[in-house]
Amino acid sequence: MTRRTRLRLAAAAIVAALATSGCTQQPLPSVDDGRVRVVTTTGIVADFVQQVGGEHVAVTSLVPEGGDPHSYEPSLRNVRDIVYADIAFTNYLMLEEQRLISAIDANLPASSANIALAEEAVKYAANIIPLVEDASLDTVWLGFRAEGGAEAGVNRSASVELTARGMTGPGNMHAYLTGSFGDIDQYFNSTDGLRGDVEDTVSLPPDAHTHLSWAFSEPGIYELDLGARLRDPQNPQARDVASGTLVFAVGVNPHSVKGREDAVVLDSGHADVTVDLAGNRLHVLRDRDAGKRSDTTGRDYYDLDDVVVSIPNTALHEIPGDPHYRFLGNPGDKVYQLAQAVLGKHVHGEIDPHLWHDVHNAKAYVQIIRDQLIDADPAHAGDYTRNAASYLDELDALDQEIKATIDEIPKANRTLITTHDSFGYFASAYDMDIAGFISPNPAVEASLADRRRLTETIRNLKVPAVFLEPNLATRSNELTQIAETEGIRVCEILSDAFTRDVDSYIELMEFNVRSMRDCLGGA
Repeated sequence: MTRRTRLRLAAAAIVAALATSGCTQQPLPSVDDGRVRVVTTTGIVADFVQQVGGEHVAVTSLVPEGGDPHSYEPSLRNVRDIVYADIAFTNYLMLEEQRLISAIDANLPASSANIALAEEAVKYAANIIPLVEDASLDTVWLGFRAEGGAEAGVNRSASVELTARGMTGPGNMHAYLTGSFGDIDQYFNSTDGLRGDVEDTVSLPPDAHTHLSWAFSEPGIYELDLGARLRDPQNPQARDVASGTLVFAVGVNPHSVKGREDAVVLDSGHADVTVDLAGNRLHVLRDRDAGKRSDTTGRDYYDLDDVVVSIPNTALHEIPGDPHYRFLGNPGDKVYQLAQAVLGKHVHGEIDPHLWHDVHNAKAYVQIIRDQLIDADPAHAGDYTRNAASYLDELDALDQEIKATIDEIPKANRTLITTHDSFGYFASAYDMDIAGFISPNPAVEASLADRRRLTETIRNLKVPAVFLEPNLATRSNELTQIAETEGIRVCEILSDAFTRDVDSYIELMEFNVRSMRDCLGGA
């Protein structure tokens, strides 16, 4: 029995389970009907495939309508479709939830093509935007980074784990992540002991980065024992990479740490506890101040033994009344906190993955899909070539339509304030500015100062509208309340997914640009 036959039989069992569970979504055909069977991670990519493949492809999106690829986790139906697929198209560059990527890599037959569009698009002259983060907090951002995976030949389905093995200090310590909707992922929690198990572990894909929030209950010196390991789905035995001790000076002089009087003090900007897979070491990476950069990376690396993380007394905050934060203590109690700076799950690589918001990049995706379908089904190469050429012409027309519509907006009004940092490509391609908005501190309720800064941003820029994705609009209370107070509009914008009324890429882009024109004072 071949591997593919075993996969088909496994999928048949999954289909039977789905039939009894009442699943009504149409799966890929389980028998060869002459069409190329394609799975994609998003509906946007599925639309591209359908435009090029036409009648010769059967395509399904693993992330359902309205789903968020950043957080969507695979279902049994997804696994079944992956097993039957001849080609899988992902966006990647950390756009999708890692479990979805792992499901594709683990279940796609070895003979099937597995294409990461955003990475391949560079070969097709796509425009790429590096992710640059604004280190404007008055305390250090301290996140977690995994790097060196490509140099070490690590599979993208692997995971890099950072585990807290123990801690000494005068109080309790927590490391956690606050989601967009207020949900909490706890990683390190010293109140029940740090045992170095899965409950005291944060995990990342190789060559990715995430923010974290840190909280300490008492002032003093804390020493956190950390270990890093690599877990590869092809190898059940995790590989230890490195270990070390990270020291925090909480509310005390950071130069008072015994043995580290001359250590580098991390007290501002952006820093990451970093697992180097190529060098098998654990260190701290710090982004340098833009004005002091002396090389192309603008980064410094330090051994854990050579740094002290400083949490000043200005980082003392009250625990909010939200019950999500009961693990920190009682409402009104004070904790020293390093905020994660960006609200919501924020795992990413070095490149902004939302390439399709520039139509030029969408054309690169289409050309990749055309070439892959021709490789898989050369008998219909002529049809794929003609379909792609026709669709590329439509995209050229769309590009011109977007530019003409943006031209209707007064230049002074071409500013976007949104809930999702995915419109950098659009802004770069179509002469818009991203002002963003000032998120409330993710571990405390929005303060009057937070609201005042956001209000001043809107007033100073004379912004006539803010833009919210439909599935987030009712939950972005601070932004919507301030917009109402300032008498400006709250308008819809679409980023990663279609809706019931907008179910193609061209419609999504037209919807967005018309919303911008109508809400920002266009003709």
